[in-house]
Amino acid sequence: MDFFQGQETLTTIEWILRALVAFFFLVIVAKVLGQRSISQLRLLDFVIALVVGNVIAHPLSDEKLGLKGSVITTIVLVTLYLGGIFMILKWPWFRNLITPPPINIVKDGEIIYKGLKKARISLDVLLEELREKKVEDVKKVALAIWEADGKISVFLDPRYDPITREDYQMKTEPFDLPTLIIKDGKINSKELKQINKDENWVVSNLEHLYQTEIKNVLLATLDKKGNLKVFLYK
Repeated sequence: MDFFQGQETLTTIEWILRALVAFFFLVIVAKVLGQRSISQLRLLDFVIALVVGNVIAHPLSDEKLGLKGSVITTIVLVTLYLGGIFMILKWPWFRNLITPPPINIVKDGEIIYKGLKKARISLDVLLEELREKKVEDVKKVALAIWEADGKISVFLDPRYDPITREDYQMKTEPFDLPTLIIKDGKINSKELKQINKDENWVVSNLEHLYQTEIKNVLLATLDKKGNLKVFLYK
């Protein structure tokens, strides 16, 4: 375990061992932090991601720095992070201190300049966000809110909302997520078993409907109505 300590020089094997230990340690850390800290970098998440990356990176490039100290420091930081998350859930005053409240930046089709300044976003960023949400005219926006994670929530004026089947009281079919039965030329036996089908059924349908073999199929799905959809390698 000498590679864990600071050394004057490290052999190739010791460098590799350091990298492996650091990699799997960071995987465990990411697992402990949870999906939230990976998908949505709020203030506390950003701080922990920045510091942990910096702490672990140095021993991987400087043999004189031991890996042991970085591991211990990271464990302490993760503990503090989890404690901070608990405090955010437990005490509203701490949540308000760490997580900024939502800020209105558009209301009733009018841009709120004070809101833009408070959120520290430019007019160009606002317009870009609206374009990404397929909103071409600010006047159509009933309310746009800057959220704590840096995203902008947009609510259209009801006059510009898309018409749905519910508006016409039309009968709709229940949602049906197709079953994935072939992926990358390989049959998903587990899914087939759940829908009471077998490989022979798949082969027969592919030959009859598409004149092809399983190995030529990039993706194949089957819905509850028995509709088989096949995407071939092209």
